Amino acid sequence: MAVKICGLIPSYNEARTIGGIVRELALRGIAAYVIDDGSVDDTASIAASAGAVVLKHERNKGKGASLREGFKHILKKDFDAVIIMDGDAQHRPGDIDDFLKRMEQANADMVIGNRMNDTSSMPIIRIWTNRFMSWLISLVCGQRVPDSQCGFRLIKKKVLERVELRSSNYEIESEMIIGAARAGFKIESVPIKTVYQNEASRINPFADTIRFLAFIVRAAFER
Repeated sequence: MAVKICGLIPSYNEARTIGGIVRELALRGIAAYVIDDGSVDDTASIAASAGAVVLKHERNKGKGASLREGFKHILKKDFDAVIIMDGDAQHRPGDIDDFLKRMEQANADMVIGNRMNDTSSMPIIRIWTNRFMSWLISLVCGQRVPDSQCGFRLIKKKVLERVELRSSNYEIESEMIIGAARAGFKIESVPIKTVYQNEASRINPFADTIRFLAFIVRAAFER
């Protein structure tokens, strides 16, 4: 039986790229939900014109808050799973078929993109940060996750119904992995190629690493 999925795209000032992503998803028969996280450009209007359902925050609340808002809305619909993508066109819609195939073949409940097989275009600080964080997340959740910080992921509805998410920032990506693993769900990965743009990352290496470590400590003691 075909899996009915939708796309969830948390976005902040992505007017340049969001329309193309929404249209590519539509060509694949995938409904797009865009969370405009307080953008000051035309992200919301462009996404809506391209055919997306747009939920808008009046102020920037963070990626975690955007994802939680999107999940809350999507859970009311009849989708079987959601594919999460970034709004800056780093993730290729053409890879979605590989996520679906991996989910079916491995009977996985969550499939996460793995960028670590080809890091030639990845900034060196991101390579080492991702490897350290992924090693630590894998240790905590008891399943191997080679790229725990990749935002390109496919998640079944039953995982979102079962796992309570509370994070408002980037640590939500780790929170959903640990929560899913502890609830007994199977996590798999699939190789992807990330298209890096000539834009500065919105991740603050120091502040976000501190938040990540604080989250891991809390998660370890909340088991």
